[in-house]
Amino acid sequence: MRLENKVAILTGIGAGIGQAAALRFAEEGARLVLADLNEEAAHRTARMVEELGGKAVALRADISVEADAKAISEAAVSTFGTIDILVNNAAEFTAKSVENATLEDWHRVYGVNVFGTAMVSKYAIPYMKSQKRGSIVNVGSVSGVLAQKDFATYSSTKGAIIVMSKCMALDLAPWNIRVNTVCPGTIVTSASEREWTRVGLTKEAWCAKEAPRHILNRTGEAREVANVILFMASDESSFMTATEVMVEGGSSSF
Repeated sequence: MRLENKVAILTGIGAGIGQAAALRFAEEGARLVLADLNEEAAHRTARMVEELGGKAVALRADISVEADAKAISEAAVSTFGTIDILVNNAAEFTAKSVENATLEDWHRVYGVNVFGTAMVSKYAIPYMKSQKRGSIVNVGSVSGVLAQKDFATYSSTKGAIIVMSKCMALDLAPWNIRVNTVCPGTIVTSASEREWTRVGLTKEAWCAKEAPRHILNRTGEAREVANVILFMASDESSFMTATEVMVEGGSSSF
């Protein structure tokens, strides 16, 4: 098992990519701390992990609140004694143009995507430093490298995550802590469902509309992204740091 006896924190695990990553980590032997804004969803994912024979502790956390971000690492150490892996996946999906976004919109999306990622990392890093090893995987987006109409708020946070990850990797390399970014493209998740519902499409019609934007001419599945997150978190990627891995069916190559 690739993560046997490793302790991993994952945020934003109530559904979609986060949940898929939690299940893949469980399949590979990790002990998990699962944090989500939706406490019921966090416990649901924890039960799914346990059904696979894994071990998990679930907690509600609003990572835009520093005390909650700190509590995640404290729960990991009090339950399992250490932290080996951190996956910062929790995200706020507010997407608006600069002209249409309010200051509240900016605070909300940056509070979770950038400040929250930074705060969860801040409190996990000392434990990784103490054992002189660790892997942090920040979940970015193809939106962080491409211009998209009416996406300035969300896209700019994902661009910030990419650069922040590179800076973290440089700062933490002396302690053998690697930091990388995984950038998904159009993936079928609960967020996608909200979008196709908003525009009045079925899942099939929405996927057909989105498919031509990708070289592979289809949308992605959450497990496909989870497989890459697993690789980046594991020792199999031991000579990779300060990089972003695109999991977007070639959409950034057009």
